[in-house]
Amino acid sequence: MARPLGHDDEAVSPVIATVLLLAITVMLSSMVFVMMQSALTTNEKAPPLAKVSVRGLSNGFHVVKITSLDQSIDPAQLKYDLYPDDGQNAIPYRGHVADADVYGVVGANISFHDRDAGYSVTKGDYFVIDSTTIGSDQGIWRFKLIDESAGVVLVDVILPAIEN
Repeated sequence: MARPLGHDDEAVSPVIATVLLLAITVMLSSMVFVMMQSALTTNEKAPPLAKVSVRGLSNGFHVVKITSLDQSIDPAQLKYDLYPDDGQNAIPYRGHVADADVYGVVGANISFHDRDAGYSVTKGDYFVIDSTTIGSDQGIWRFKLIDESAGVVLVDVILPAIEN
């Protein structure tokens, strides 16, 4: 019995179909790997972003509260600077948040209070500055927080006048 021309029930053999499917799968997975390789090897994090509120209290203290911070920061990597901004001849105060005379110390000239006690700087943490003792209640003083690991200034504010 002869088969009519143009009518063939057979397709590609199962062996060739399997090889083609494997080749397509390997090509697709290698394309996805090449596209995602740059995302997988990047170690760089975006620098942190912070916002603070600053109040001058009638008892001679300034409170600098972190109201927004998009990632927690190691206190040892965070440096503070408090210095006069109007050219007056006063001593600047510099140090790290993790310093033993700053971190969690009550009654220090500059102290940092970690609200969640997690040894990290996060939203809600705050600095207390004894402005009367160090003289920052007179003239214009600037307070900066610098993340040394990212090399960025997180906060740069002028201390407001003390409320009466």
